[in-house]
Amino acid sequence: MSRLRRPFSSVRSRAALAATAVVAVALVAAAFALLFALRSNLTNEASGQADQFSNEVAQQIARHVPIGKLDLEGSEDHPTQVVDAKGRLLIASEDLAKITGTGVSAVRPASPPSTTAPTPTPTPTPTPTGDDDSGGDDDSGDDSDDDAPPPGAPADGTVSAPLKHRTGSATVDGRTVDYVFSERRVSDVAGGPYTVFTGSSLGPQQSAVRATTIAMAIGVPALLVVVGGVTWLVTRRALRPVEGIRREMAAITASEDLTRRVPEPQTHDEVAKLARTTNETLTALEASVDRQRRFVADASHELRSPIASLRTQLEVGEAHPELLDVPGAVADTVRLQQLAADLLLLARLDAGEQAGRTRLDLAALVREEVSQRSTDRIPVTADVRGSVEVAGSRGQLARVLGNLLDNAQRHAAGEVRATVRREGGQVVLAVADDGSGVPETERERIFERFVRLDDARSRDDGGAGLGLAIARDVAHRHGGTLEVGRAEAGGALFELRLPAAGRDPERPVPTGASALGSAPAQVLGDRRE
Repeated sequence: MSRLRRPFSSVRSRAALAATAVVAVALVAAAFALLFALRSNLTNEASGQADQFSNEVAQQIARHVPIGKLDLEGSEDHPTQVVDAKGRLLIASEDLAKITGTGVSAVRPASPPSTTAPTPTPTPTPTPTGDDDSGGDDDSGDDSDDDAPPPGAPADGTVSAPLKHRTGSATVDGRTVDYVFSERRVSDVAGGPYTVFTGSSLGPQQSAVRATTIAMAIGVPALLVVVGGVTWLVTRRALRPVEGIRREMAAITASEDLTRRVPEPQTHDEVAKLARTTNETLTALEASVDRQRRFVADASHELRSPIASLRTQLEVGEAHPELLDVPGAVADTVRLQQLAADLLLLARLDAGEQAGRTRLDLAALVREEVSQRSTDRIPVTADVRGSVEVAGSRGQLARVLGNLLDNAQRHAAGEVRATVRREGGQVVLAVADDGSGVPETERERIFERFVRLDDARSRDDGGAGLGLAIARDVAHRHGGTLEVGRAEAGGALFELRLPAAGRDPERPVPTGASALGSAPAQVLGDRRE
């Protein structure tokens, strides 16, 4: 039903319509230009013929041919009128029955045209100054003046250029046709001036224009149909892969099977790029959903252990109050609270929570954190001098420092050292221990969530495997990095690099284990949390 209501809702329909509209506009414009040029050329040709015939008639009058003896041969194709200075018709074509457009509607003169030329005033002949006898017998002189008019003959009249062209109609031999009329004036003749109107038929022009118009009226729609059809077919062929992508995406959405992929055309055009990008997006989405499921499963598993332990202790305490292990219950509660806090922080970081921009002294923060760990199993030595400021969230950076120190104390043999230094535009916080260190091949995996490298370690002795993932996430949110290497004492060396205060940190998108879309989380035991 929607297709019936919106016939041009598809891309191929709109493309075919647009191509047809563009071609239609171009063809109509070209057709009008062609018809105008054709009409103009044929009209000019008819005007030229009318000018030629009017000049022939006017030249006869200029040579003093009597009006009644004018040769109007061909006037059946060129209706002619000659009028005097008062606009009276003197002569017209013999078969002319009606005429319009010349300004003189009469087709028959009021009186028969004169067949004798009016007697002009003779031109005075100059008296020769030489001896009459000497010139009378000279037969050897130049005869170049043999064609000159005899002494006393009137001079020829003056024929003007075409004054204007007028359009009208004339009825000759019972047929009425449109004409273009040429107007000329003959002066300097007896009885003049005279005006000559001679027409040339516009019939051929009108026939040619009419035939061209009919051809275009038939050809243009046919051509538009061809253009529309070809555009439809070409667009349909070009968009066929897009339809395949759409159908496959709809099937994926309906089945929720993210392992499926859309077909990729064996081309290098935009559709192929779209298909490849769609498959890459599906791959990333599949990995993200898989990681999210693993994350939820691992989180549930981590929560289940302290909850089960706490429940067991409480049930035993309820049945036998003297056996209630209050310290164990408190420890399980604390562990449960810490795990819930870690999961809540990760959720906020995954939701895109940005770090604050408060200026704080990182050196003072280290000194404060170390001072609170004086009773720990492994003491922490702080090598911090002066003041080094960074911009960020004090709470989140304190959490990072605490996680790094906790991790170092769990794996150190007897020494943990924390240092803060300035390197160019960065502030470096380093935490080193003298434990067994981290194998080079595992240095990225330890930042994945719920990953622990020591299979022999129990969960009660270590964390849930979230501390280092949280630390790297927070580092990235502050525009910094967190990397692990080898310390001088042989243990692990964690270096947190942050932009110094006053610089605008670039916030890279969290990668690796720092985002929910990191590598699959696996609970393998705990070498590094």
